[in-house]
Amino acid sequence: MVIIAGLGNPGEKYELTRHNVGRMAVEHFGSANAFPDFVSSGKYQAHISEGKLGKEKVMLILPDTFMNKSGVSVKPLVTSKKAAEQLVVIYDDMDLPLGTYKIAFARGSGGHNGVESIIKHLKTKDFVRLRIGVSPTTPGGKLRKPKGEKAVVDFLMGDFKKPEVELLKKEFKTIRTVIEKIITDGRVSAQNQFN
Repeated sequence: MVIIAGLGNPGEKYELTRHNVGRMAVEHFGSANAFPDFVSSGKYQAHISEGKLGKEKVMLILPDTFMNKSGVSVKPLVTSKKAAEQLVVIYDDMDLPLGTYKIAFARGSGGHNGVESIIKHLKTKDFVRLRIGVSPTTPGGKLRKPKGEKAVVDFLMGDFKKPEVELLKKEFKTIRTVIEKIITDGRVSAQNQFN
């Protein structure tokens, strides 16, 4: 079974924040592929939805823990290193511009607390990551990342602006295709096609 985890923070307050883009992407994927509605699971401390894509069984998971404890929700589902290779974690990345994404495998956390928690709980880095860019750029295309811890937190916890939400809606269509490719053809094939 392939497990797709969308990282973010639970609750309406955080719904449209930049830190929730992974969660938003997984919700869009579930809806676009007619997966059942997400249901709360006390066992996994998450909202889950199970379905199929082609012949593959797929579980979508939205941790109900806060971001820095995402591993608590993922650990009961991923009980071996082999199972970890079937895990796809989708999350926000300030090192990428808004409107872009990157597929990675077996990398460090890059300072992302949610990914760090998953690595710590699974005791492996060997899972697929789909990093979604959230940073603005200058007219010349250079990243405009906030500087300093408070500015970073304020930025990530801030809501996407209306034009950014419109851009994301288009991007989520592409990301849906990327996730489908990872599920049906594997990460290497998806990396070759989309990175």
